[in-house]
Formats: sequence, structure tokens, C-alpha cells
Amino acid sequence: MGLFDKFFSKKENKENLDKGLEKTKSNFFDKIAKSVAGKSTVDVEVLDSLEETLISSDVGLDTTIKIIERIEERVARDKYVSTGELNAILKDEIVQLLAENNTEELESFAIPEGKKPYILMVVGVNGVGKTTTIGKLAYRLQENGYKVVLGAGDTFRAAAVDQLKIWADRVGCDFYSKGMNTDPAAVAYETVQYGINNDCDVIILDTAGRLHNKIGLMKELTKIKNSMNKKLEGAPHDVMLVLDASTGQNAIEQAKQFTAATDVSCLALTKLDGTAKGGVVIGISDQFKIPVKYIGVGEGIEHLQVFNKREFVNSFFNV
Repeated sequence: MGLFDKFFSKKENKENLDKGLEKTKSNFFDKIAKSVAGKSTVDVEVLDSLEETLISSDVGLDTTIKIIERIEERVARDKYVSTGELNAILKDEIVQLLAENNTEELESFAIPEGKKPYILMVVGVNGVGKTTTIGKLAYRLQENGYKVVLGAGDTFRAAAVDQLKIWADRVGCDFYSKGMNTDPAAVAYETVQYGINNDCDVIILDTAGRLHNKIGLMKELTKIKNSMNKKLEGAPHDVMLVLDASTGQNAIEQAKQFTAATDVSCLALTKLDGTAKGGVVIGISDQFKIPVKYIGVGEGIEHLQVFNKREFVNSFFNV
């Protein structure tokens, strides 16, 4: 990719991100504007209103309290903080919070060095955009020159295998399946074998989206992971949980269930463009200390982006 291509790609990504966060920003900053109306300094009343705004934006109670306490410390230290400074302080604290939560400064769709094939296992409940995210990720990786195979490990939901095959055909990547109602662990093992035999750079395995009891979920996911590791030691290299940002606190509950059932190592948050609850990105990152890796900011195939905390916060605060 040439310099101009990179520039226009980055510009397009920023425009998509800005557009994708419009509903969240409008909701959030309208509420902040009302909370500081007629006020010149940040006082208890302003902080109470800010707390309500953060919670209603699905940042989450624990994370909200953490942010408010940090702002209170700054107000106490600086003696005087104007309401005009509030946005800048809030932005600084959110960036700092994301930095503490292992969220990387990703610039592009790339796989870790020394891991070929890089194996990604994708988990999440039905309806969150899991299959779509896998397809868009495969597209982005193929665009960057990687050879990708998708493994159809969601073998029980009607049409799940067909949907993944449609994405593989659309993207032009490899596809491996044993059909419906087959053992997901066997699919996982054979997908890894296929990826090795066909010199693939990336293996992405879809898994069933059922959120049954923790014990059942844990057994199933552990069996799939062990099967992959049996074929290639260290596999999978990442377990990515896909969450629908528009569900707000429900996404946090799903994160609790899946992190209890398996070793989730990264997150993808979808449907940010259709919600005013984009603050959930901040809350989930803080609560689970798991890096957000990808975000979905639109329906187009190009609307999956790597999550860059600084760019996200800059867009959020209209910088």
C-alpha cells in the first residue's frame, strides 16, 4: 500500500468512526451540556450530573465511580476547575483508563510475529454479529496479503455453516466444514490441519453461539481448545469474544459469562453505529481488563476497524 493509499485509508477510517459514534456522542454531550448549564466551576452538582450521564451511556457503575473519583481528585488538587475544562479532563481520564486496561495501540490488521498459522477462536452469543465480524475480519486480513481459512465450528444453529460459507466466497478466502450437526471439536482439529496443509497465514474458527449454563459452555469451549492444541501446540493463539455494543449492560453480562467459561484474550464490539450506548466500550475494557481489538462502526464490509484507543477517544470528543 502506497503513502497516498494509506493516507486516504486512514482518512476514510476516521470518517467511518466519526459517523459510527454519532449517536453516542450526541446523547453523551447533550447531557453534559445540560449538566453544566449556568455553572462556571465543577462542583458536586456537576459531578453528580456527570455520574448520571456516564451510567446512562452504559459506561457501567464501577467504571463511572472510578472516573468521577479521579476528576474529584483533580478538582481538589487544582482548587479551581472550570466547566470549560471538563471535557478535556474527562478525555484524559478515559485515555488513561484504556491504557491501564491492556488496550493496544493497533494501527492495522496484522497478525502477531512468529505465529503462522495464527489461530483465532471466536465466541459469542447468536445475534451479536459474530459471523459478520469473522467475514469482515477475513476480508481485512486478505486485503493485507494474508491467506485466511474460515472453519465452520458452529454446527448446530440452522444455516450457520451456510452463512459462513457465503462470507468465505464473498471474501475469496478458504473454507473448511464438516457440515451441520457434527462435532465442533473435530471441525476445529481438522480446520487447523487444513490451514497447515494449505500454508494459510490465519485460521479463524467460528463456534456455537449458545449461552447455556457455565459448566456446559466451559466443557464445550475447553474441548474445542484442546482439540486445536492437540494439532498445533499453543493453539488457539487468541480467543475473541464478540459483543453487541447496542445491548449495553447485557453485553457486560455476556462478557461475565464467557470470561468465566474460557480464557477470552480480546474483544470485538459490533453495531456501535446503531446505538447511543457506545460508552460500553470503556466500561467493558475497564471491568474485564481485556483489550478491545476490533469495533464495528457500520454495515459495510470495510466498517470493521482495529480499535485504537486514542483515535476512539479523539473521535468521541470531536478532536
